[in-house]
Amino acid sequence: MSETLTRRERQREATFDEIVASARALLREGSELSLRAVAARMGMTAPALYRYVGSYQELVDLVAFEIDKAATAQFREAASTQPEDDPMAQLVCASVAFRRWALGNHAEFSMVFANPVADSHCHRREVITAWTSGLYFHALLLELWERNHFPHPALEDLDPVVAESLRDPLFPVDMSVVPQDHLGLLWTFMEAWATLYGTVTLEVFGHMDPRVIESGALFAHKLGEWLPRLGEPDEDGHYRELLRAGIARG
Repeated sequence: MSETLTRRERQREATFDEIVASARALLREGSELSLRAVAARMGMTAPALYRYVGSYQELVDLVAFEIDKAATAQFREAASTQPEDDPMAQLVCASVAFRRWALGNHAEFSMVFANPVADSHCHRREVITAWTSGLYFHALLLELWERNHFPHPALEDLDPVVAESLRDPLFPVDMSVVPQDHLGLLWTFMEAWATLYGTVTLEVFGHMDPRVIESGALFAHKLGEWLPRLGEPDEDGHYRELLRAGIARG
């Protein structure tokens, strides 16, 4: 019985993989993503697909999560070109890889970062706190804090609503390793994400001069301006040069 169940589980997992692959192919082609379109591409009926994803929102969540997980593997690979004991260099390379992926995959970036999450509070928590990219980048930031103990605000110095949210964060971070007496770190993490994601989003959707996007000048400026807050000295300009060189490689 257990062998049959295991085989069924493998078959079900393979079907989910095919659903994701079909959806990503539709996105790359610029086609509309729908349950019916995915089912047709897989050679099955829409009712049969409902046995695996019960709604369009479930389809979006599944596909977005898998896209984000695959993209994060690219960010990790870029970071791995740097020494393990240099989390700042890893963060710079991962950030450049994030931008490169976003600019080269507009539809998939939009699927992951520009689609609203369902209104249900439980659903929002389940989806938002699981994002692979967020967990990865915030782990790097925490490693930098453990290394440098860069300053961060205390909860009592923040807006009361913000402080309360940080006590029970709706945030992709491993709370088991965040010191409870340093929850203000999460606000610094949010600021870091706003700098990276906000700048890249403007570039992806073309909300600035295309020459500036192509040069990467704003991205280099915003990150170069923000990174010193993480307490890592860059007296020889190594990190700034790493950032510029990564952007130049495209």
